[in-house]
Amino acid sequence: MKTSIKLLGLLSLSIIFASLSCKNAQEKNGAIVNTTSVSNTTQETKGKITLLSPSEFKEKSKDYQIIDVRTPAEFKEGFIEGAKNINLKDDNFAKEITYLDKDKPVYIYCRSGYRSGIAAKKMIDLGFKEVYDLQGGILNWEQSNNKVKN
Repeated sequence: MKTSIKLLGLLSLSIIFASLSCKNAQEKNGAIVNTTSVSNTTQETKGKITLLSPSEFKEKSKDYQIIDVRTPAEFKEGFIEGAKNINLKDDNFAKEITYLDKDKPVYIYCRSGYRSGIAAKKMIDLGFKEVYDLQGGILNWEQSNNKVKN
């Protein structure tokens, strides 16, 4: 019984320590993360990354720059109407995105949200003011009954 209580206590301390470590890592990186937005507080003058649900992305991205950061093969399988494919994995990614207007909002997505998060940070570092990232990527887009083009 005493051993179980000690193990439970150690487990609880481990969880607390891990959560504090994650929080400190986010603070060191200057990122505040929640389900709706990611703000780069140490570089506030540079730009802001905001996560959007599929419905928000659909509503707000009309008439703006939409970038699909997946590979060309993935893009051919289906993409959001109006999107331009700029592959994050391509050596020319940084060069290609510099052709976009940095002062206008940019809406980006990938397959599941991982690559677009990386791309969004790179874009902010390159001077983009507003980057909107589709939460959950095109998978979440399609699961929310939104159409893709082929």
